[in-house]
Amino acid sequence: MTILVFVGTLLLAMAMGIPIAFSLLASGVALMWHLDLFDAQILAQNVIGGADSFPLLAVPFFMLAGEIMNVGGLSKRIVDFALALVGHVKGGLGYVTIMAGCLLSALSGSAVADAAALTALLLPMMVSAGHDKARAGGLIAATGVIGPVIPPSIGLVIFGVAANVSISKLFLAAIVPGLLIGGALWITWAWLVRREKIVPPPRKSSAEIVSAFRKALWALMLPVIILVGLRMGVFTPTEAAVVAAAYALFVSTVVYREITWKDLYGIFVSAAKTSAIVMFLIAAAMVSAWLITVADLPSKVVGLLQPFMGNPVLLMAAIMVLVMVVGTAMDMTPTILILTPVLMPIVKAAGIDPVYFGVLFIINNSIGLVTPPVGTVLNVVAGVGKISMDDVTRGVVPFMIAEFAILFVMVAFPQLVIAPARWFGG
Repeated sequence: MTILVFVGTLLLAMAMGIPIAFSLLASGVALMWHLDLFDAQILAQNVIGGADSFPLLAVPFFMLAGEIMNVGGLSKRIVDFALALVGHVKGGLGYVTIMAGCLLSALSGSAVADAAALTALLLPMMVSAGHDKARAGGLIAATGVIGPVIPPSIGLVIFGVAANVSISKLFLAAIVPGLLIGGALWITWAWLVRREKIVPPPRKSSAEIVSAFRKALWALMLPVIILVGLRMGVFTPTEAAVVAAAYALFVSTVVYREITWKDLYGIFVSAAKTSAIVMFLIAAAMVSAWLITVADLPSKVVGLLQPFMGNPVLLMAAIMVLVMVVGTAMDMTPTILILTPVLMPIVKAAGIDPVYFGVLFIINNSIGLVTPPVGTVLNVVAGVGKISMDDVTRGVVPFMIAEFAILFVMVAFPQLVIAPARWFGG
């Protein structure tokens, strides 16, 4: 009955068109009434306490870094560098998209920011070259999924805070899985374009490649600084976010000189608005998270999953299917905040590595950003690229299947995540 009250109230509120943050508050209040624990003071304390977290300071700073990168020319130079490297091969613009997506993921940590930048820069070029617009849009949307996986990742920060798992370990463990997703997209694109009769542009000369590399070098140094700093213990993930924002601001204003002081106000306001939405969502979800613990919902879910508890691989597969279903109807952040307090006790009881689970959980939620009908990234690509939602959905299907396939390969072979994580983490 407790699960029914919580889930039923949440779904009803969402069906009425109430924003997800307020829907979470409504479901929390309903659960408090059901448990005879309603107290406005407890409600307020949990909301305030939910956002009062030092690790969560990484969210607004990574948001700011992403805004600066897109406006300040870092994203464009990374795309130009990828274009110089592989733009001349058959289907080269698709490979450029994937390569640039992986590099941008190491800068912003946001699927929406990466998808918007790639759509604006590459979709017109792909259409002009003769590629099917729906397929090109689908590839860009699927590439945006890598954004919340390869560190720095806002999704991993939120999961780390909600699950009390080391964010640094999550960052280092997500590098190889993110690259594997890129590899899966690469193979899928190669298969789809093998019969296309599009004449690629001529190969860039060595001098042009070196020139593109030099222009992109300042942007490419950022992920190196962050990952080396985290690996060597120079700074925490929160401090890394500050470093990312400060570095991006310095490069954009002093080196590339594409941002003037007048532009900064709009950039800071945009980042503040996005951060406020995410932080209020986190604060609202903490009410439900506290009540989920008080109501002992995890033990009830453990009972439902008892047949799988003896086999970690089957349990992970069952959890991933559950997250897939939820991801079709709910955005990434609320899914993380709602399911993490429910699933983490189950994961620990089954003896599954929390870092391994966290990485796969975030990958699954990231893919959920391109699964209809919600598909936040699909909406971004459709809006920026002026393409219908139906066409983007049709174009993303083969790439989405490839991403889910590589996800379940990692479920079946946990060492693909665990071994590199141990190597990176020392």
